[in-house]
Order: sequence, then structure tokens, then C-alpha cells
Amino acid sequence: MSEIPARASESEGPSDGAPFGDAVWQSSPPGSIYDYVKVASFSIGPDGLVEQWSLRAEQLLGIPAEHAVGTDPIEAFIDPDLRERGQRKMAEILDGREWTGVVPFRTPDRTPDTGTGGGRRGRGQRGLAEVYVMPTRTEDGEKAAVCIVVDVRVLRSIETDLAASQAIFGQSPFGFLLIDPDLRVRRANQRFASVFGGTPDGHRGKGVHDYLPRAEADRVSATLRRVLETGDSITDMHVTGFAPGSDERRHWSVNLYRVHSGSGRPIGVAWLGTDITARREAAREAAAARRNLALLNEAGARIGNSLDLETTARELLDVVVPGFCDLATVDLYQGLLAGDETPPGLADGSAELRRVAFSSAVSDAPFQGAGERVRLGAVHHYPFTSPCADALRAARPRTVPAEDGGLVQSTLAVPMVAHDTVVGLVQFARTKGSEPFGDRDRDLAVELAARAAVCIDNARLYRREHERALILQRSLLPPGDPEASGLDIACRYLPGNAATGRPSEVGGDWFDVIELPGHRTALVVGDVMGRGLRAAVAMGELRTAVRTLAQLDLEPAEVLSQLDEIARGLGAPGGVQQATRAARRPREADLSEVYLATCVYAVYDSVTRRCTFANAGHLPPVLVEPGESALMLDVPPGLPLGVGGEPFEEVEVELPEGALLALYTDGLVESRDHPLDEGLQAFVGALRDPTRPLEDVCDQVLNTLDSHHGEDDIALLMARVQGLPSESVGDWTLPREPRSVGRAREYARVQLLAWDMEPLVDTTELLVSELVTNALRYGEGEIRLRLLLDRTLVCEVWDSGLVQPRRRRARDTDEGGRGLQLVGLLSAAWGSRRTPRGKTVWFELPLPGGDTRLTDPAEALLSLF
Repeated sequence: MSEIPARASESEGPSDGAPFGDAVWQSSPPGSIYDYVKVASFSIGPDGLVEQWSLRAEQLLGIPAEHAVGTDPIEAFIDPDLRERGQRKMAEILDGREWTGVVPFRTPDRTPDTGTGGGRRGRGQRGLAEVYVMPTRTEDGEKAAVCIVVDVRVLRSIETDLAASQAIFGQSPFGFLLIDPDLRVRRANQRFASVFGGTPDGHRGKGVHDYLPRAEADRVSATLRRVLETGDSITDMHVTGFAPGSDERRHWSVNLYRVHSGSGRPIGVAWLGTDITARREAAREAAAARRNLALLNEAGARIGNSLDLETTARELLDVVVPGFCDLATVDLYQGLLAGDETPPGLADGSAELRRVAFSSAVSDAPFQGAGERVRLGAVHHYPFTSPCADALRAARPRTVPAEDGGLVQSTLAVPMVAHDTVVGLVQFARTKGSEPFGDRDRDLAVELAARAAVCIDNARLYRREHERALILQRSLLPPGDPEASGLDIACRYLPGNAATGRPSEVGGDWFDVIELPGHRTALVVGDVMGRGLRAAVAMGELRTAVRTLAQLDLEPAEVLSQLDEIARGLGAPGGVQQATRAARRPREADLSEVYLATCVYAVYDSVTRRCTFANAGHLPPVLVEPGESALMLDVPPGLPLGVGGEPFEEVEVELPEGALLALYTDGLVESRDHPLDEGLQAFVGALRDPTRPLEDVCDQVLNTLDSHHGEDDIALLMARVQGLPSESVGDWTLPREPRSVGRAREYARVQLLAWDMEPLVDTTELLVSELVTNALRYGEGEIRLRLLLDRTLVCEVWDSGLVQPRRRRARDTDEGGRGLQLVGLLSAAWGSRRTPRGKTVWFELPLPGGDTRLTDPAEALLSLF
């Protein structure tokens, strides 16, 4: 055959579908059908013996040619019990008849032999062979035969492979292609044809560019070539395209593997594909659900950490940009930001709004809403017919149409609804190139806006309550710088976080300066534990109680004891009744039902310059004497108010002229970052120069301790001692006898004239006479008269009696009983108080001059009758 020229190389086969007349002789390429079938051949001569034995026969039957030629094939290969039938068939064959059939055979097994022969035969392996016998003639015209033998097992294997191939191509639910080395379809199954149209045979010769878009086809072609070259399989390659007659984008998962011939030669690539459009969509939906859930979790963690309206709006945008949208804005109603009450129900969308937050994932991209650009912080309103105004009116999300030529392609206007009240509007926008908002996105946007709305409404309510609490708290503090006899006073109050600018709940810190009779002053600093409006209210109640108890002129320890009982009733229903029950069984009081508070109560006497302290769990006062370093006074701290069960101790300290006294709350010296001891030392160190003006000293302390300011309120009360001069005090002791009344009037007259207070002489003489007379009549022991001149004139009459004077209404026929009524008419104030050795009855007169009009004694006497 070598002399016949071939038109194609041995590695090429005839083109598929070429006309039969164009076929030419050529060598069979590797991997032909004969490689699979394993055909063997031999010839039988007229004598019935083997004349020729092919190499393939040697391989199939296991007998070399030198042993097979000249043997009787029936005797050599057929089992003894079938030899008779075989001989008859051989006779028929040599008689010139064709025959095809299945013949059982056995291969001989040669074992070594001790003789000179080639060994002796044993029993070999059994098998089945399909034999095709064709009669022929020798050159001499004698009848002979040519036999073709195929192993039946190979035929059955081929049959099984064909059946499997047919099952794959004809019955597989997956699209199956066999692609040749030229990347052309050699075979397609019915499933593939049902998707892309036509019959399976109609797809032969097509390439991937006939099915897929160009870019996708180029990618797939490159992958097919790589599989052909390397033999590496490809699993779950995603391919995107369109089915004929449909504009719906489809997705397939494709497995590719190289197919080989029986000899191992690559003959193409098998393509096994399945439509995963639904699965991909489900996975996409699941991914979107996971993303949305993660977004909601993030929103729950990040939105509402601040109780500031603007900060909460920015927290919302920090969550959604760029995770959910490319641009976003938040508009809140201007009235809400101004502190006005939001009307119940749904807003009509016409009120003014302020843009409080804006965020963009696109650089230098202004957000355009309702047809106009709105700057951050600008106050505006949406046109009544706009989608944004409609969203505010209906409390439902609306889609905002995109502007031609604009950056934004999809916008959602979502009202912020909290407790059936619209507080503002959020706009979420996606730019061109991003996926437009869908129904799932709309639902998510509503949920995000609702969460932010609740936080903003909480911030609004907190701001309102915070401002109310601040108003209440400040209204309970002394207005301006209070004045006191013998003291120069300066004070400071800073609400929590005033240094950082962040809002916080108001606390229960308070201070007070209370003027007492006899030019004495009560200095109070307290702190209700806890925060919020209730703490501020409790502070107000305690402050009012302190002022009431101070007017009774009780000793400092007694004042705190009474406050302790009151504090135990503040946090529980029943008020005073609860406090009374707690006082009866102090150790059984439930601390969860009371407000605990700390307090320092001090009474300063400007005449003696002595100060008496009592402490209920508060920080110690700080004293700075002239020329000395600051020190903390050793005042027993006692238990906080509201605990009960333990008495309070008093400490009396003499304050030198010019000494500086400081009372304060823990917010000044304690914070999360600074321990209490460090803050106390810093406070003491800040009082190095107490001789400076008192206002400057306060500012210096606050500036020095600025790093210690935390979330707690700060109350600071500072007082510089300026005792009443001795020349402003008149003090006399009178014996217990009737003529002491006249002496008392004389002492008062002389002293007032010395002070140049002649307009007060008559009134003072009359009232002194009444008080000394009462002391003689109802009191005990020596009588002491004291006049004090400062901002007012104070007259005190002391005795050892314990019975307090009581004012009564005298009848017209009574000769007495009008003395205290006269004191009440002529004086600016009067009263009595207990002393360690009895009692003191006093009255106060304003100094002449200014707008003060003195009451005429004669007119007062006439009014009593």
C-alpha cells in the first residue's frame, strides 16, 4: 500500500460529511476500530490444518505461530466434548460453506518437560470466540478457508460501551457535547438540542461562538484548548449566555474533560452542562438575605449609640454607604430639631426640614433630591407634588425618578417613622453601573429607616427630658453668686460632659448658701446618687428639705439626721409616710426603694468665725489658711443619706481671717481615667494661691482639673472668711432682775448712736424691751443682749430657758400677749433657736436708707388695739 499516495497525513481522518467518491486510500490512524475489536486471523488448508497464523492470533489465543501452523485447530483449541461437532463444521467449511458462530475454546498451557520436546500440554484458560469462516481456494484450486476470530468479551464490552454512550447522549438530563480537536461539535444529545433548538444532528460542526456572546465564547474556547493540551479537567465552570428566542440571561455549570481513543490518543473534549440559573438565583437571594441580615445586625450595633439627633443620623449613613447604596441623605423636621413637640399622626410633608447628614461613596458627587441640590445643614421643604413629599404624607417609601444625564440611576425616598410619627426622610441612591433597587432592597431600606427613626425619636425625647431636667436643676441652684455675712462666696456648677460637648443625663449635684439668724450662714453641698430626671427631682426635694430644716436652726448633725429619714422615703410610694416607717425601723429599710445621697452641711458664725461641720458620706472639705498649704479637714464621713441607722458627728473648726474653704462634689476629682486619690491631690495642689480673687481661684481649679472631668456633674462652692469686725458687735450680760429691761434699752440706744443708726433707735428700744421682758418672765438664768451690725441690724436676747416663745392672738380685753405681735410688725424677720445652754430670741431690722421704709412704732402699737 506504500506506493499509493495519501492525500492526508496519518494523523488526520477524512472530513466528516465528505462525498464517498472523494475518499482515498490512506493508512489507518492509531485508535481505529481494530484497536478496540482485537481481530485475529488464520488460514486452514485443504487438509484441515492451520497454514497461516497471524501475530494477533498469537496474542488472542496465546499460541506462537511455530506451534500453531500444521495443527488441527479442532484438536488444539476445542474441548473434547465438542470436538465431534467441530469436525462436522470443519468438513462443511472445507466443502465451501461460510459460517459464523460462537465457539468455546481453551488456550493451551505449556509446562516444562524433562525430554527434548517443547514441553507438555496442560489445561489452559477457557474463553469464547466469535468466528467468521470464509471459504477460499489455493493456487491449485483446492478448497481452503480463512478464519477471522474476535474475543466475545471484547464485543460485549463494546456493546456495553455503546449502550452507555447512547444512554448518556439520549437519556441524560444534562446537556452533553463531544467536541473535536478543532473545537467543533461532533455529537450533541437531545437535552442540549432541547435548549438550543433543532435536532442533535443539526448541531454537528458548530463552535462555541454559535451559542455564546463573543467575550464569553473566547473565554470558553481558551479553556477548551487548555483541556485538550494539558488533559486537566475543569469542574463547575460557570458559563453565561442566552437561549435562542429568549432575552433572559441563563447560567450553566459545565464540566470538561479530555476524551481518549483506545490507544490513548486525545480525540476531543467531553462537555457536560446543566442549567443553574434557578440555583444561581437562589444562591444570589440567599447571599442578599445574608448581606441584609448582616447589614441589620450592623445597624443594630452602630445606630443609637449616641443620644444626639445629628450623630444618630450620621450613624445610619455610616452603615448604609457603601454597603447598601452609593449616596444617602437624612432630613429631619426643623421643629423637631428646635425642640418643639412633634404632632401625633402622619406629617403632611409640607413642614420645613433640615439636611442633617450626607454620605457618598463617589468622590465629589453632590446628591440631588427633589430636583434641586440641598446643602448639608440647609433648611428646605419638598414641593407638594414631589415623591419625597408624598412619602412624608403617606409614610410609605417612594421611588424618585432619575434625571436625564445625571449620576444617580435609582433612588428610594423612605420616611422615618417612629411610633406612628414621621420624624424625617432618608434618601438612598445608587449610581449608574450599580444594580437598581428591588423589592427586597425596599423592605430593607424601610427597616433601616425605622430603626434609625426609633433611635432619633429616643434622642429627641431624651433631649427634651434632658433640657427639662437641666431647667429644673438650675432653677433649684442659687441664682448668681449668693451673699452671706462674713463670707466672700464664689461658686461653679458644670453639668456632666460639659467639657466634651456630649450630652449626658443630668445628675443630682447641688449646692446652697442659706443665711441664718445672727449673721450665720449654712453652706451645703450634696450629690444624689444616680442620674436623670428622677435624680434631679430627688435633689430638689432634698435641697428644699435642707432649707426648711435650716430655718428651724437645727444643729448640723440634727439636720443630716432629718435628711436621712426624708431620703429613705423619696424613692418609694408613700413619700413622707415611707420615710416615717423607715425611721422607725432604720435597719430594715430596703435600699432599692430609696435614693442615696451624700451631703456636707456646715454652719459658719461670722461673729466667732467658727464653723461646725457634719458629713453624710461626702468628700471632706478643703481648708487653706493664709500662708499655709491646703489640707483636707478631718470630718467623720458618716453614712450616705438614705442608709440610716447611724448618728452623724459634728466637728467645729475656727477659721482664721482670710482663710479659704472649699466644698465640692466628686465629679470635680473623680473620673473613669483618674482615681479618686489622684483627683483629690490635684485639687489640693490647685489651691496654691488662695489670695487671688475668689472668681479667679474657681477658674484656676476648673482649668487645672480639666483632665479629670468625666460624665458626672461638678459643683464647687468656695468661701473666703471675712469675720464680723469687733466694733460691729455689741454684747452685754444682764442680771435677772426687772431693772435689766431699762438697762437693755440704754445699751441699745448708746450702741446705735455710736454706729450712726439713730433712725433705728426707737424701734430697737421698743423691741429689746419686749424681748428682755419675756426673758425675765418666761426664761431662766442670766440674760444676754447682743447687737450685730452688718448688712442688717440683728438683735439677740439669750437666756437659759428651754421653752420657745409662741406667738398668740390677744383678745381686746387682755392686758398682755401682744409683745411678739409687735415684734412681728416692726421687724423684717424674727424667730428663736435653741442653743447649747438654752435659747435665743432674735429680730432683724433693715438698715436706713435706700428704698427701705421703717415702720413707725406708734402706728404699730395702734394697729394692735
